Order: sequence, then structure tokens, then C-alpha cells
Amino acid sequence: MRETLDTPPVSAGLWAGIMAYTVWGVFPVYFKATESIPALEILAHRIAWSFPFGLLVLLFRRQIKDVFRALREPKTLVLLTIAAFSLAVNWGFYIWAVQQDQIFQGSLGYYINPLMYVLVGVVFFNEKLSRWQAISVVLAAIGVLILTFYGGVFPGIALILATSFTIYGVMRKQVDIGAMPGLFIETMILLLPGLFYMYWLAQNGDFEFLTTTRDLKTLLVLAGPITVIPLMAFAFAARRLSLSMLGFLQYIGPTLQFACGLYYGEPFTLAHALCFCFIWVAVAIYSWDSWRHRAASRV
Repeated sequence: MRETLDTPPVSAGLWAGIMAYTVWGVFPVYFKATESIPALEILAHRIAWSFPFGLLVLLFRRQIKDVFRALREPKTLVLLTIAAFSLAVNWGFYIWAVQQDQIFQGSLGYYINPLMYVLVGVVFFNEKLSRWQAISVVLAAIGVLILTFYGGVFPGIALILATSFTIYGVMRKQVDIGAMPGLFIETMILLLPGLFYMYWLAQNGDFEFLTTTRDLKTLLVLAGPITVIPLMAFAFAARRLSLSMLGFLQYIGPTLQFACGLYYGEPFTLAHALCFCFIWVAVAIYSWDSWRHRAASRV
């Protein structure tokens, strides 16, 4: 059965978004566990193992017809191709950031990303922000600026992550296809480059999967389900929530990533503390205002 924009209700999209961002928030644990494998090889494994897992999900949900329907629509295929390569850039840079002990800068990228969603939503999709929502955006921006400039390091990784995932979210919002069929097409688009890279590594004797431990092999295979499940939830949420609401849900992810950064011994500076305070005040204001409007609409 093909998903529509009005069923299930928005609340289902909200819970799907929360689940997706929570899983992404603890991703540093996975990438630390696999950090002996080069970042690009992990990226290739995420693509390769996501394909068969996604196919099983499609068969179970009887959505193969949706895939073939989308493949016959040039506009849909173009949008999903842009989304796929934006996603690959995001994955690759984040894996590398975690391996380089840059979890905090990675989380900064996902703090900046919601601000980009809000900007795109207002400028290109005519989404309206109330006065309190606008105040929350300003407070979040102040927090990000404190972390950016007071931290004293140009946030190149953060900007790449924020930009690439914003492009992905916007493209997915424009595609009239279910969450899982769209994700399957994205992994299918990336599959050939991923397999070619694995083959090239094997030919040069650098394919770590062949020589690593059984436990690490298992973790690399699990890259499929742990990639597909949250992305499927995100795509589900992206088609049911405004870009502004979707953006603010993303603060769940970087906050958990901050916690992972602390756990792995990255220094927590005053700039981080100030940024954290500003952003969560912004989230509280935005959430309160959204709840107030929902309550008023039920009266």
C-alpha cells in the first residue's frame, strides 16, 4: 500500500522523527567500535548492506511496485539521485569526523542543520513562524555562533554536514514516494560506486573486511539495518512534518552526540556549555509555542 501525505497522522511522523534522531545521536558509538576500518570502506559497507536489507523490507511490505513506478518518472529519479549523493557526502564526512575525534564538530553540524531547514522552509516553502518561534530561531543561532567563533576553529566539517543533510531533507520532501521505496532507490543509485570501490580495495590488498575479526565483520554487516531503519523513519517524518518542526527535532541527535563526545574524552569547553544552554532554551520556547497553537486549535 502506497503511503500518502495525510495518513498516518502528523503524530506518527513526530514519533518517527524522534526515533530517527535518537539513533543518529548514538552513532558515534558504532563508528568508534569500527574505527580500525577506513572511513570510505565503512561508507561502502553502509551502502552495500543497506541494499539487501532494504529489499527485504520492500518485499515484506509489498512495495516493489512503488519502486518500478518511481523509476519510470524522470523528475523523481533526478531528485532521488541528488538526495542519494548528498546522503553519501554526509555519511562519509561524519564517519571520518568521529574517527578523527571530532565528535563535537560533527554535532555542531547537526545543530546548524535545523537553522538551514528553517531558512529553506520560510524562503522557499512559505512556512510561517510565529513571534515566539522566531525568537527561538534567534536564540539557537546565537548558541551556534558562540560555539563557532568562541571555539576558535573554522567549522568546515560542521558546514559540510549541515549543508549536505539539508539538501537531502529538501529533496525527500519534494518526492512523491513512500519512505522505504525512496530510500531503496537511493541505495540502489549508490550501490554500483560502492561495490566498485570495494573491488578496487580488494584488488590492491586493502579491503579490511577480508582480514578483520569475526566480530568486526558482524558490525560491518549490521551497517545495513542500522542505516536503513533510522533513514526510513526520517523519510517518513519528512513527508508529514513542516521543515521547521523537523529541524528542531534534530536537536535530539547532536545533544546525544555531545554526550558521546564527553564519554570519549573530548574536552567540553565553556563555548560548548553556552551553546547547549542557548539551544535548549530555544527548543523549549519552540515546543511550548507549538503546543500552545495545537491546544488553541482544539478549542
